[in-house]
Amino acid sequence: MDQQIINLYDDYTHTPLTRQEFIRRLVLITGSITAAMSVLPLIEVANEDEARQKFQELKRENNLQNFINVFDYLSTRNDVNGNTGCVGFCWGGAMSNTLATKIPGLKAAVAFYGSQPPAEEVKNIKAMVQLHYASLDERVNKGIAAYEEALKLNKVPYELYMYEGANHAFHNDTAPARYNEAAAKLAWQRTIDFFKQNVK
Repeated sequence: MDQQIINLYDDYTHTPLTRQEFIRRLVLITGSITAAMSVLPLIEVANEDEARQKFQELKRENNLQNFINVFDYLSTRNDVNGNTGCVGFCWGGAMSNTLATKIPGLKAAVAFYGSQPPAEEVKNIKAMVQLHYASLDERVNKGIAAYEEALKLNKVPYELYMYEGANHAFHNDTAPARYNEAAAKLAWQRTIDFFKQNVK
């Protein structure tokens, strides 16, 4: 599939781009409304618009506090040994990166193609960090250099993997145009190994 189409769809799902504008741009790329409508089912996931709307309605601070509260709750349970980690994809990847800056007791944070926290907050990270990025994901990848520089500056132990030829959401097997089976399997094995080493 044309990389321009995948990039456009990524913009549509992650930035305030209306459905009408998305379709208009898709028609320009594909050359006709018929071609655009034939490509659409290949890139869209079930109920994508509904999910996108729900994410836009979330209040960032309330949502973040809800995740922090989960870790507070876990610390009260007798069946939890205190070794906690988190993993997230896309929006959840950004949340994993953020939680690493907010939860001092977190042992491991794994982020799949998630946007990065502000550089000034990286000093708060006490967890081991593992990052998975797709080489074709221009939007998210813009923040990698500053994040990596801050991780090094603050001596935060991390692993960063770049999957060549992969797109944003390469781990999502419900999106055939972006799913990359080889990258997904390798990244997931690395994640499992990482948690085995750091969250026991």
